[in-house]
Amino acid sequence: MKKILISTLLIISAISLFAGSYAGDFMVIGSGVRALGMSGTFAAIADDASAIYWNAAGIAQIRNTEISLMRGYLYKDLATYDNVSICQPLPNKVTIGLNWTRLSIDDIPYFPESELVGTVDQRAVFPWLNLSGQPAGEFSSSDNLIQIAFSKHIHYDVNLGWLFFKIPFDFYFGGNIKYIKRKIDTTMATGAGFDFSYLARTDLSDVFDYTWLGDFALGMNFQDIGGTTISWETTSQREDKVLANTKIAIAYTQDIPKISSTWLFASDLDLVYERTVHFGTEFTYSDKASMRFGYQINRIDGQSNNLSAGASVKFYDFSIDYAFITSDLGNTNRVGLRVNF
Repeated sequence: MKKILISTLLIISAISLFAGSYAGDFMVIGSGVRALGMSGTFAAIADDASAIYWNAAGIAQIRNTEISLMRGYLYKDLATYDNVSICQPLPNKVTIGLNWTRLSIDDIPYFPESELVGTVDQRAVFPWLNLSGQPAGEFSSSDNLIQIAFSKHIHYDVNLGWLFFKIPFDFYFGGNIKYIKRKIDTTMATGAGFDFSYLARTDLSDVFDYTWLGDFALGMNFQDIGGTTISWETTSQREDKVLANTKIAIAYTQDIPKISSTWLFASDLDLVYERTVHFGTEFTYSDKASMRFGYQINRIDGQSNNLSAGASVKFYDFSIDYAFITSDLGNTNRVGLRVNF
């Protein structure tokens, strides 16, 4: 019975069959174990393949072919969440990428209304008229997101005049085209949209003339510009709309040469759904091992704030990532693999 109740809630909340403004909520889960370990504070970092989702402009920072894999079991193992991202650098500081994300729920109990006997009042008085609790069958649901991304890197030195100096900036411009396919039992819906994003980075040691200062980055991602429409293949031809979202993010990276380490601090702001604020930090030792933490403040109700933590270990060109994420629907573990070659 507990499984039946939880499955029913998931169908209503996670899949959002006819929930117009929340039709694309499965995409808010995000991609990449490393990014999720920092509570999704990644739009101003965006330096691995998961950046296709967080800030596609950042993939131009990737100058080797990279493949990222992720799997997670959500909502007390009732749903499976998979993600695959591939980035391929091209000449002239250009990088292209492909991202596939899938949320699936199997073995959902089915109780047809045709088996109901009598009215609601009659069933309340005569319990034997109620359903036996044995489902007539099971069905499954799936949500798929495919993104094709493009990014260009431009370096520019800002000349402040002969009395001053030049400040180096690295600018990244990119975007992605997305295709969404949703399926509940035999009913399908499809939609297409696009994102535009940019990222700017500079070395603060050049700006303030203190050699110990690190890098500062500013990122913005305009997701589902103008709203993305998802059309259902039903007789009513129902259309749901994914709301446009703007991500505004900053990040600061500080080198610690004495212990061959770096410390990264980042924060993201999502303007959709009455704003959500993310904070994250990552400590990396000798480019071999990392630890990270994150905190998310949900402004919708001010109460569903989530914590996250994660770690990575790198062996040659392989990085194994782990993240633990708290949620009102159940805490989850994510495991991922990143490969560079």
